[in-house]
Amino acid sequence: MLPPPDAFLPELSFQTSRSSGPGGQNVNKVESRVELRFRIPDSELLTDEQKQTLLQKLASRLTTEGELLVAAQEDRSQLRNKETALRKFYETLQKALHKPKARKATRPSQGAVRQRLESKRKHGDKKANRGRVDY
Repeated sequence: MLPPPDAFLPELSFQTSRSSGPGGQNVNKVESRVELRFRIPDSELLTDEQKQTLLQKLASRLTTEGELLVAAQEDRSQLRNKETALRKFYETLQKALHKPKARKATRPSQGAVRQRLESKRKHGDKKANRGRVDY
């Protein structure tokens, strides 16, 4: 079970920078882009099993030190970008730690099999009746 998002705050570090893209003078002088950093190996909230799972599943998104980077620059407000980065971070953790439900093998019922074969037989008969008529 994953702890609530607020529990991760002490383990997160934030870095701001100037956002790219349109925005006029605001883009040139305000650091609205937020980059969230989370060191998976140093986390005290996650179990060793969860850490291993995250290191494997998020390998392409981690730095060489095992740091997860999440950036947000959609908004002009630094605070809203920080909230967006936190939301993205938590969703990433939830998605990576989600265990899919095991599939149970099932068989079609006798009635379903009978119905399918009957349908195939009717379709075959319909096709067999097509063609030239020999008088």
